[in-house]
Amino acid sequence: MFSKAALALILSLVSACSWAQAYPNKPIRLIVPWPPTGTVDILGRTLSQKISESMGQNFVVDNRGGANGMIGTEIVAKASPDGYTLLVENITGETINAALRDKMAFDIHRDFAPVSLLAWVPNGVVSLPTLPARTIQELIALAKAQPGKLTYASFGIGSSAHLTFELFKGMTGIDMLHVPYKGGQPAIADLLAGQVSIYIPVLPSVVQLHKAGRLRLLAVTSAKRSSAVPEIPTVAESGVPGFEASNWFAFMAPAGTPPEIVARLNAEAGKALQAADVREKLAGLGFETQSSTPQDLSAFLRKESEKWSKVVKASGARAE
Repeated sequence: MFSKAALALILSLVSACSWAQAYPNKPIRLIVPWPPTGTVDILGRTLSQKISESMGQNFVVDNRGGANGMIGTEIVAKASPDGYTLLVENITGETINAALRDKMAFDIHRDFAPVSLLAWVPNGVVSLPTLPARTIQELIALAKAQPGKLTYASFGIGSSAHLTFELFKGMTGIDMLHVPYKGGQPAIADLLAGQVSIYIPVLPSVVQLHKAGRLRLLAVTSAKRSSAVPEIPTVAESGVPGFEASNWFAFMAPAGTPPEIVARLNAEAGKALQAADVREKLAGLGFETQSSTPQDLSAFLRKESEKWSKVVKASGARAE
């Protein structure tokens, strides 16, 4: 005879198992905390279409932009942990957000169940072709010869572009003036007009300008070269060993989501990322795909948080 407590435990396990086996039995809401047509949106829609085909259930992409990605992310943090409200997000941006603020409405480590890494996109170090520096080492030498005179653009204080260059400054000992813009396009426009010396944008936004000869791509900020421009070296290869700063994207669920559902979503994400049509499309847009286990994603999130907290502290940047 089972005790009442043991019987209750058995019934709960059977119920949970049955629930997981039946999942999904209704459409899944995928929150993209950025406007349509952006980097995260493109990635989310591409993967959700492939996963939807495999799981036999619709994914409804819900764009909830605002507050540098935090509005949509908070919706998922507070959603029911049943596997029917999920998140695709730029986790580099979220770890930076946490480092910039004393208080947030959610905790990226406490309030989410990591599912899988999905992809990464490097930034590029770009200048006008007229800048007398064709390599990273020449840029460092030029900046050291003119401390505080060269300028670098970003798409806002505390943005990944801003803090990537702060990391670069800290590792090279150079002094350059930060010029923040309200978005990437104004920053690129002023770089093309010669109003600033350097910009570190998301690579896909400048690849065509580089190939057309309007901008010079000195290096990419990732740990390895980008397949979109394989001839361009990394910053680390260019004489700054250990430098790496990419935009990483991940698949997340609310904390408390049953492990069986997390495992199912992880397997589906990995399968989608291996599909030839998905890989070809994302590679053409500058994405480098990379899946992971939930455990590896959790560890990676903590590593990114530690890294960017140090950079934010050194830069003195705070959220506006």
